[in-house]
Amino acid sequence: MGRRLGFGLSRELWLVQVGIFLNSFGYGAVLPFEVIYLHDGRGFSLGAAGLVVGLITGVAVVTAPLAGRLIDRFGARATATGGGIALAAGYAGLAFAYAPAFAFAAAALAGAGNGALNPSQSTLLAALAPSQMRHRATAVSRVAANAGMGLGAGLGGIVAAYGLTGFVALFLANALTYLIYVAVLAAVVREGVRAEPITGGYRLVLRDRAFIHLALTNVAMIAVGWGVFTWVMPPYARNQIGINPGLIGLLLLANAATVVVAQVPIAKLAEGQRRVVMIAVAATIFVVACFLAIAAGLISSTAYAALIAASILVALGECFHTSALMPLVADLAPASLRGRYMASMGLSWWIGLALAPTLGLPLLSVSPMATFLVAAGVAAAAGVSALALERRLPVASRLTPRPIAT
Repeated sequence: MGRRLGFGLSRELWLVQVGIFLNSFGYGAVLPFEVIYLHDGRGFSLGAAGLVVGLITGVAVVTAPLAGRLIDRFGARATATGGGIALAAGYAGLAFAYAPAFAFAAAALAGAGNGALNPSQSTLLAALAPSQMRHRATAVSRVAANAGMGLGAGLGGIVAAYGLTGFVALFLANALTYLIYVAVLAAVVREGVRAEPITGGYRLVLRDRAFIHLALTNVAMIAVGWGVFTWVMPPYARNQIGINPGLIGLLLLANAATVVVAQVPIAKLAEGQRRVVMIAVAATIFVVACFLAIAAGLISSTAYAALIAASILVALGECFHTSALMPLVADLAPASLRGRYMASMGLSWWIGLALAPTLGLPLLSVSPMATFLVAAGVAAAAGVSALALERRLPVASRLTPRPIAT
């Protein structure tokens, strides 16, 4: 699979990690300003701007299962290349979206690319990494993504200060990063020999009880660990506690910085450990973070410190969860169905992310305490579910393997 370089990863894996960093850098630069650009820069109503941005995620939900079939048929690298080109075209189109209809078309194209890129990227990492190195490859990809998002958001804020010209430059730069990623993929020597296709497709995925159990558990984990603390925490901090927007931004920065610092050490800590325990530890950390959020609303003198601590804890929980999740999916998946497995697990992420604001924000308007109590209950149930999953797992996939010394 190529000569091993830093952290035991091959040249090909490091090239993919560079591409992930570039993608995240470009996307991080536009993500905080998508609605602002469409509303203030192009004059769209807030409703229309929200629909355009929502379409990027909505179309990804629809195209992800199709992407799984394409990955298994044509390979992860080819599918990721197509997804990168679609994303580049979509965001370049959004840079010149003078009318809502044009923006909807560009957003749909970007969404289709998004639905293809994410599972193919996960599949490519699994194909390039030996089984005993997949948790490390996943850890480095998380560091690359979070570092790219953080740096991109910081630079994006500076460029966005130039108004419409700055917004257009950001969207075009984001499109360019996807094209560079396509060029990086061309430098990947090979992704390994694909297995012969087998009949059954998604029917076989749905019959895999261990995988379905894991996917349902993941919906709950993502809804709390990613969804609640991305979309519910900021309005809670602003409206219920009175934290100013600048300090709310620091909450997100603390989360991203913690992932960058802690993900690789936690991935190494996971070696030789039971994977379901790592997921259960993540769930327990999410529960504690929810109670810290409740405490922030009750004790005003330490409110912001409690929210910072909650953000850091959530990041640590994310590190524990991701150190086990995708490598376990790769182990459960037959090689000829790996694309479908990765796409299905990716769909569980989208569902979890969609449930958090859809259910959490209305509940927040009724009772902030009830919102975080429910979130804590969901996380606790996910932890119990993870521990119950172990009896369904093949013995060989229950532990995170230790890398073989070379």
